[in-house]
Formats: sequence, C-alpha cells, structure tokens
Amino acid sequence: MEWLTQVAGLVLHLDRHLLEFATNYGAWVYGLLFVIIFCETGLVVTPFLPGDSLLFVAGTVAASEAVQASGAIDVHWLAGILVLAAVLGDSVNYGIGRWIGPRVFRMPQSWFFNPKHLSRAHAFYEHHGGKTIVIARFVPIVRTYAPFVAGVGAMDYRRFIGFNVGGALVWVLMLVYGGYLFGNIPWVKQNISLVVIGIIVLSVLPGVFEYVRAKRAPAR
Repeated sequence: MEWLTQVAGLVLHLDRHLLEFATNYGAWVYGLLFVIIFCETGLVVTPFLPGDSLLFVAGTVAASEAVQASGAIDVHWLAGILVLAAVLGDSVNYGIGRWIGPRVFRMPQSWFFNPKHLSRAHAFYEHHGGKTIVIARFVPIVRTYAPFVAGVGAMDYRRFIGFNVGGALVWVLMLVYGGYLFGNIPWVKQNISLVVIGIIVLSVLPGVFEYVRAKRAPAR
C-alpha cells in the first residue's frame, strides 16, 4: 500500500508541496488549484481529491512570508478563481447527471434503474434541493455527488444555479480567507498537518452522524 502512504503524505503536507509549486511556477499555481477544485466538484470519478483542506491550505500559503515576498499568489485572485472552479464544477456535474438520467433510468423492471427513482429524486430536489446543494459543499464525497444527483433528478436549473453560486461563495471564501487570516499564527504554521486532519474530521462528521441516525431510525 505504498501509494496510500504517498497520498497521505501529500495531503498532510499540502502546504509544503503547494508552496514549492508556487515558488517554482508562480501564477501557474492558480491553474493547478482551479483544475483540482473543478475536478473534485465536477467529476463523479474524482471525489477523493482534497477540497476543504486544500482551500484552507491555499489560504495559509498565500499568507506565508515567502509567497508574500514573491507575489506568486494574491489571495483575492485566488478566492475568485476557486469560486469560479467550484461553480463550473457543480454545473458540469449537474449537466452530466441531467444527460445521463433519462438514458439510464428507463427500466421499470430494474431495481436500480427504475424510472420511479428518477421521479423521487426530482421530487426531493424540488423540495429540499437548495439546502442540499449548499450543505453538501462542506461534506466530502457528498459534495461531488449532490450536483450529479440534482441533474439526474432534473432539478430546475435556474434554482440550482442560485444555490450553486451561493454555496460556492460561502464554501470557498470561508476556507480560503480563514486560512489566510490564521495562516501566520505560529501554532497553525507549526501544526498544519494537525489542522488538515482536523478539517477532514470535521467535514466527515456530519455524514457519520447522519449514517448513525439513519441506522437507528428503524429501531425507533
């Protein structure tokens, strides 16, 4: 499982790798971060990419003395570019789901691809979809699949795009500027790996609580 160790090392030392990339390649760091956030939110096959932790660490790197001196990252440009990446990612994911849904869910005899599931998804997203799209921004994996399912369920796009943009603004600005504001605090600088682990744990907790609640519901 050497590859797993390498991935864990990459995630836990995001600040070091990101700082090195920004120092060596300057403005190309915007493109790298754009691609990661776009893929993490826009492609159902890449939910494993870092999201919350990457945004926070990007903010801390933008606040670092080395980057401040070189001018490689402007935090306001960074925030704007990553909001755009998050909005476009969710929109593409929605579009893929909207295109796939009617073509896949057309087998009345199938348990998984029954058209009834499509109707239920549509009803759910018309009733609860707005808050789901916003809240999902802060939950790994769910963040990747929520816009896809919204597309499958044919949620009204004008309604979807409003919550998409609003959720992206809250998610990106809170984490990027949070990292920027706290990035130069000595304890944060010296324990960035612990901070990253903390962000990952906090982002996963809502899903764990919901899973436990759902498991207990039948018993009640």
